[in-house]
Amino acid sequence: RPTPGFDAPSSSLLDAKEREHAAGLMRVNHVGEVCAQALYRGQALVAKSDETREALLHAAQEEKDHLDWCEERLQELGSHTSRLNPLFFVSAYALGAITGTIGDKVSLGFVHATEEGVAAHLKEHLQKLPEDDRKSQLVLQQMLAEEERHGAHALEQGGSEFSAPVKRVMRTASQVMTKTT
Repeated sequence: RPTPGFDAPSSSLLDAKEREHAAGLMRVNHVGEVCAQALYRGQALVAKSDETREALLHAAQEEKDHLDWCEERLQELGSHTSRLNPLFFVSAYALGAITGTIGDKVSLGFVHATEEGVAAHLKEHLQKLPEDDRKSQLVLQQMLAEEERHGAHALEQGGSEFSAPVKRVMRTASQVMTKTT
């Protein structure tokens, strides 16, 4: 799909420090999308029902768009993706496959909890982006709407709502990824 904000003002409105800051945020978002690709594909590999498999693959396709948008934005900002992406991909794929083998209800609950965390993260990044970085803002706004929809859809399909302690553990793991990125 076309990148949101493709016709918004260019990065030339940003000074070097703002570009570097925006690139750092977009790099973290890119890693999140690498992990989402791997996670959903790992879950789809072992999904029990065709309906769950198709939902996971559909979400993975939208996540692929997010991945492309973040990478394009990084290039526009004159930056690069994380060198740890292969490690994050393999780890997330394994986690997805393990979660998926427990069952579709848990797998879909994991999607919901993950997307809930991602939505909070994107809202935080929208607050941290430079005010004049309209392109990045539009990308993250579109991603946020779709991530929230993925999470809601996972519950609608029968996913289990995870407990607060499990969500805290997931958030801590996400923070480790964010800091290393």
